[in-house]
Amino acid sequence: MGAHPRGDAVIRDNRIPQKTLGQWIADNPACLGAKVKDAFQGHLPFLFKVLSVNTALSIQAHPNKELAAKLHAQFPQHYPDANHKPEMAIALTPFEGLCGFRPVEEIVSFLQTAEGKDTSGSNGDLLLRLHSQYPGDIGCFTIYFLNLVRLEPGEAMFLGANEPHAYLQGDCVECMACSDNTVRAGLTPKFIDVLTLCEMLNYTPAPSSSKIFPATQSQLDPSVYLYDPPVPDFAIMKIEIPSSIKLYLVSAVDSASILLVIQGTAVGTSTAAASEMTLRRGSVLFISANESISLHLSSPDGMLLFRACCLL
Repeated sequence: MGAHPRGDAVIRDNRIPQKTLGQWIADNPACLGAKVKDAFQGHLPFLFKVLSVNTALSIQAHPNKELAAKLHAQFPQHYPDANHKPEMAIALTPFEGLCGFRPVEEIVSFLQTAEGKDTSGSNGDLLLRLHSQYPGDIGCFTIYFLNLVRLEPGEAMFLGANEPHAYLQGDCVECMACSDNTVRAGLTPKFIDVLTLCEMLNYTPAPSSSKIFPATQSQLDPSVYLYDPPVPDFAIMKIEIPSSIKLYLVSAVDSASILLVIQGTAVGTSTAAASEMTLRRGSVLFISANESISLHLSSPDGMLLFRACCLL
């Protein structure tokens, strides 16, 4: 969900002449909001995804802007744009991932255990699972070096530049800067660039608990929880509407945003829309800057929504 040239979202409203979100934004740049339009040269600065991870995703990291520009200039076939790619994953189900280097004493302990060929316990189980997915891939052994982070629904993990990571299992929503630059080193059939990855990584050790990114409940709206990472490109709002509320206003913000329905049903209305919009699980709305949406809830269990935006 976004307007990257390699994955421009398709507009499903056939009353609109533009066929993709990128075309719509190019013809209506004011929809981004004045600050976002100026700061990001008329482009939507984020991508929004839903991932359902059954097989582990590659051991990887994302370059900072300087390295991204260099890699794109040298190897455009592997690094298709010049932008950085900080990202955040918010768990929808119990979720497992690898993130950042473990404290040194943990690494030493695990390597001593591995040397004794003891594959019992959670690390051993994970090693066997990864080996069954990627037989013979040395990337399986990164579990002894990287933190195993387990997230419960609503918990998040932020991945800045040069942070080694891999998603292992579970469902999540993910938001990132508008980029497709990934440097991989294992657990993948895709292009592997071990030398670049080893040169760029952040090797600072830290415990797994430090990798869980907190959300802040809004003081203006108790239904909203904000995940605001230390980058300007994106922020995410989790909106939990209780069953007791039948009319809810998705407030206007000074940024274009993408709204995703995870749970519940409603009819949406706004001054910008020509007709009512039926929203259900999987519905996606693009909301222009400074526009609000009224939701008339019809589900007995409330609604769960995620909204990606850019809060400058």
